[in-house]
Amino acid sequence: MANDVTRYNDRNGRRDLSLFDDFFDSMLGAWDNYSSRIPAVDVEETADAYVIKAEMPGFKEDDVKITVDKHVLHISGSVDETEKENKDGRKYLIKERRHESFERSFSLPDGLDESAISAGFENGILTVTLPKTPEEKPRKIEVKINK
Repeated sequence: MANDVTRYNDRNGRRDLSLFDDFFDSMLGAWDNYSSRIPAVDVEETADAYVIKAEMPGFKEDDVKITVDKHVLHISGSVDETEKENKDGRKYLIKERRHESFERSFSLPDGLDESAISAGFENGILTVTLPKTPEEKPRKIEVKINK
């Protein structure tokens, strides 16, 4: 028994090894960690485009899928750390690495050139650029005084 490895949960500075708590954490998504499973996004508007930036630590470019369907942008991703490590016959005593997937959807406003949407992925940040059509770009209108 001295060599047993046990998962340690530190909730508010107390040692908690309760199977009851572990059950609810797995079933309900560990409420305090739930928001970390959905990528945080920033959406900004420039004169020429809308730009969405999403934080995706641990994801690679191949793990992310972006689609547009009926004026809705879908960003989804999946990463599976569990499959990659069991091939060499290791016996894990604790396995907390993840299998994670997500999907975020955004309704697109009118005046976008959906055929020109582009995306880039660098250092765990996904950047999706949604260019505006020329007529939607702000333009200056000169006001003339009638005499």
